[in-house]
Amino acid sequence: MKLNNLTSLDPDERARGVRGLEGASALDRSIWAEFHTQPELVEEAERLWIAGDSELGVDQTDESDEPHWAGATDVEAVRRVRLAQSYFRRVVLANFDGRCALTGVSDPALLTASHIVGWSTAPEHRVDPANGLCLNRLHDAAFDKNLITFDESFRLVVGHRLRETLPRERLGDAFLSYEGQRLRLAERRAVSQEFMARHREAFTRAELG
Repeated sequence: MKLNNLTSLDPDERARGVRGLEGASALDRSIWAEFHTQPELVEEAERLWIAGDSELGVDQTDESDEPHWAGATDVEAVRRVRLAQSYFRRVVLANFDGRCALTGVSDPALLTASHIVGWSTAPEHRVDPANGLCLNRLHDAAFDKNLITFDESFRLVVGHRLRETLPRERLGDAFLSYEGQRLRLAERRAVSQEFMARHREAFTRAELG
């Protein structure tokens, strides 16, 4: 019932017709506001999630090579270790029903939670599901390097740099066959149009070279 009280405060849930319960208290509203204005609180929530699953005997390992999140979103080492990826991966894959939003691939080992606006570019949105797409690893790599993007209607756009570097038959199979195809809609959190616009801007700069 408490979760349904919180659901009633979620504008994204209301937008898709999920009302929750009407008994949200002042404390519920305060917690909701605090959680959404202080992203660092997600860290503690993830720690508790993992601890709870461990007590229930749930295997925390998965088929991805992403590290589990157990602290701040990153630490300084030989390289920057992205410690929030486990949480972000889980919520983004769930948001797209465990399928690549472009191709429909559903094997978890082949799926990646892609940041629309990069990790270092927008630290405050590192774990925001509106900043994530579920893509297969090939298209994720191309998206991350601004070789592809998606237009205002979420249709795939293939850049000329990619066209010029891959053999025609492979390009056709992996990219051109999907060009103009629209991404599947997210199940719960809508993808941010603002973030997608920022990705298109980065894509255009890369294309102009």
